[in-house]
Amino acid sequence: MDTRVVVAKGGGTFLTAPPSGKQFSLTLGAQTVVVTEVGGGLRSYTVGGRELLDGYAAEEMCSGARGQTFLPWPNRIADGRYRFAGVEHKLPLTEPDARNAIHGLTRWSTWHLAHGNHQSLRLQHDLHPRPGYPFALKCELTYRLSAAGLAVETRATNVGAAPCPYATGAHPYLSVGRGTVDALTVCVPANAWYPTDDRGIPTGRESVQGTDRDLRRPEPLGPRRLDTAFTELTRNPDGGASVVVGRPDGPDVELWLDPAYGYVELFTGDSLPEEQRRRRGLGIEPMTAAPDAFNSGDGLLVLEPRQTHTATWELRPASD
Repeated sequence: MDTRVVVAKGGGTFLTAPPSGKQFSLTLGAQTVVVTEVGGGLRSYTVGGRELLDGYAAEEMCSGARGQTFLPWPNRIADGRYRFAGVEHKLPLTEPDARNAIHGLTRWSTWHLAHGNHQSLRLQHDLHPRPGYPFALKCELTYRLSAAGLAVETRATNVGAAPCPYATGAHPYLSVGRGTVDALTVCVPANAWYPTDDRGIPTGRESVQGTDRDLRRPEPLGPRRLDTAFTELTRNPDGGASVVVGRPDGPDVELWLDPAYGYVELFTGDSLPEEQRRRRGLGIEPMTAAPDAFNSGDGLLVLEPRQTHTATWELRPASD
């Protein structure tokens, strides 16, 4: 656990924990990963001493959802309200200005280390029933390093007595290095995107053809302002889909999504406060469902009692 020694008035000292709790490290060759107790978040990923993520320091609290995993839903639920199995539910509005519930219920929770060595670790969290989500999930996050890069597996098991609505997502920010996201080149194999209202709630689904959301071939990101969900992903022969980001300080990074992820959101950070490094990192959010899926049903899963859902995404840095 990473701690800080604080000198108190009168000469005494005491230990303080980092805002993100215990720090768990993985190392394989030139790769090093730091994962946090709070939210089971991905704080840092370096390769050859070069930081690939726009993360945060050990003495900082996570901002902008950097590196967090979202359960039991990613993105937004309009008004925090949804109906499931004939019952109306009301969640806390965690994006109050827009009147939305955002990014699930576990990202500020404590995740406990269940297993770990230098190359992999597994964290667990029990999500108990609560107002707005009266369902029980056993949640696991597994981080693994290999020669190809970093794999992140999210598992959730319905341990309650009734079916429950479920989706998941994650929010790594890829680092630009110096400068802004304008300098990045991006390729997103998506044939459709979701226009939204001013609250970030989809108003439909449209083809990317002929729009500035068409990133099916590598394109300079430039001044695009994105907080945009994409879908209808073109799949690789292995069944996955790859978002590829070219970085000015190299190397390129591939974010690979397994078939469980049918949606991906790109966020250029324009709505972040300047002190949170606006447009200094590109948020890429693999999602198993669309924004507001608890209302639209677009990609929403229904987990039966004892049913487990697994989804994996990977960061694969190219060789210099």
